[in-house]
Amino acid sequence: MERVRQGDTVVVIAGNQKGSRGKVLRVLPKDDRVVVEGINVRTKHIKPSQANPQGGRVKREYPIHLSNVMLADPKTGEPTRVRISQLADGRRVRIAVRSGEQIDK
Repeated sequence: MERVRQGDTVVVIAGNQKGSRGKVLRVLPKDDRVVVEGINVRTKHIKPSQANPQGGRVKREYPIHLSNVMLADPKTGEPTRVRISQLADGRRVRIAVRSGEQIDK
C-alpha cells in the first residue's frame, strides 16, 4: 500500500521549495517520485506540431523524489508520517502518526 496517493495534499520538506504544499497530480512508483501541483515548475520549449502549431514555451510540473515530501495531516495541516493499520472489517487504511486521524475514508 502506498503512503502517498494521487489527490493527497503534501508538504515539501527538502529542497528549494521547502515548506510549500500542493496536491499530488501523479505518483510514479517505479521511480519513487511524485508530481505535485505548483512544485518544481520548469519551462519546456515545444516545437511546432500539428497538435500545437504555434509551439513556444510551456510551464509544467516535473517529478520530485518521494523522500522530499510528507503527507499533510488532515487535522492540523502539518507534515506527518503515515502508519498503515487494519480495521475490524479487514480493510487497510492510512493513519496520520501526528494526530492519529484516519486519512482514508
